[in-house]
Amino acid sequence: MSAQSKQRDWVKFYTAEILLALEILHHQKVIYRDLKPENVVIDVNGHIKLIDFGFAKRLNSSSNPKHHYRTHTNCGTVGYTAPEVLLNLGASFEADIWSYGILVCEMLSGQLPFENRDDPQAINE
Repeated sequence: MSAQSKQRDWVKFYTAEILLALEILHHQKVIYRDLKPENVVIDVNGHIKLIDFGFAKRLNSSSNPKHHYRTHTNCGTVGYTAPEVLLNLGASFEADIWSYGILVCEMLSGQLPFENRDDPQAINE
């Protein structure tokens, strides 16, 4: 088995576990809002644990369809934050899936997909 194949195997394993963790949170109507490598740790049995729930929030249903299970707080980490959060459009569970995609990309390539090393704040534009 090649080194690249082994890397893909561990990326598949850990990204599957991260997705399951998000699925459990979302089933409980909790949006995580800060998925990034620093907030994913590996326990003694080799499984992931999400840490730092400081930005996590339980979303409530609303009679207004525009605000159904949404939050309007702009928080998260630059580079992992979904566009709707950056644009103050309100965010729901999909924002975690955006961050998940960024994390998967970083795990595979070693860099953020929209990273501008010369101007890290350019992603806000």
